[in-house]
Amino acid sequence: MDRRDTVLALLALGAAPLAAEAQQAAKVARIGYLSSSLASSPRLRDAFLQGLRDLGYVEGRNVVIEYRDAEGKVERVPALAAELVALKVDVIFVGGSTRVTLAAMQATKTVPIVFTSVGDPLESGLVTSLARPGGNVTGSSSLGPELVGKRLELLKQAVPGVDRVAVLRQPAALGERTANDMLKAADVAARALGVQPQFIEAQGPDEFARAFSDMSSARAGALTVLPSARFLREHKRLVDLAAKNRLPAVYTSREFVDGGGLMSYGANQPDLFRRAATYVDKILKGANPGDLPVEQPTKFELVINLKAAKALGLEVPPLLIAQADALIE
Repeated sequence: MDRRDTVLALLALGAAPLAAEAQQAAKVARIGYLSSSLASSPRLRDAFLQGLRDLGYVEGRNVVIEYRDAEGKVERVPALAAELVALKVDVIFVGGSTRVTLAAMQATKTVPIVFTSVGDPLESGLVTSLARPGGNVTGSSSLGPELVGKRLELLKQAVPGVDRVAVLRQPAALGERTANDMLKAADVAARALGVQPQFIEAQGPDEFARAFSDMSSARAGALTVLPSARFLREHKRLVDLAAKNRLPAVYTSREFVDGGGLMSYGANQPDLFRRAATYVDKILKGANPGDLPVEQPTKFELVINLKAAKALGLEVPPLLIAQADALIE
């Protein structure tokens, strides 16, 4: 090998890692973000994005996120899911809702799907096993009938003299088994606390005024709201009606309390969305979603709005305040 060949060989060896780095840098992950209403909870999207950043993903540099938002019109979701599949995204992240996850599943059997904060994923047919979901879907579940009883217990602490509590639910918001378990849990917990549960139904905002009229007729002294993606989207309207009717209420998530509601207790949703980014990362690195177990929440949060309590003429017990993870003053 003459001197010129030697120099060329050395240059080639030096260029090889640079070419490999350039190829790696050129690899941009494409994530589809499918939601029924991004505006209803921006903090959750922020938590997911923070989770990605913690793992080294930066929008516009090594990851592109294709957002598809139904803006509260769930009938649009199937078409939006199909759009993401047509874009050949590497993975679809569903920001809550069993119905949205099912739409994504109907759109593709091959593109990996990560859901979060859904109801019973077994009953709804999202997975065949929590330990080994199978197929192209995995994620986290955040609903538990036991939380219904805990919310009633906290509400009783805040309003010790209450003897009738309205339990607001959206029919068909959850699977039949999950819904029945929650209603049973509400009934058992209420009676154990010495209060009479008044079960009230509302499909959506058009029925909210009638629902609160029913609560008034039933002489309910407080309110608990069962999980519903639609209720979350309309949380401000529900909170305003509870305030107008002077009903102390406990809700499922912080959005209601940030909107002026009295208190909430449930899984720490931002934590679930951050952790969902970990599953997205594993899938982008080659993991099979069907082998990733469905996660259950490990962090729960109690949020109390002291301004709302004052407006209702309530003095929140110090012991309850001490239990709170966050106070709004």
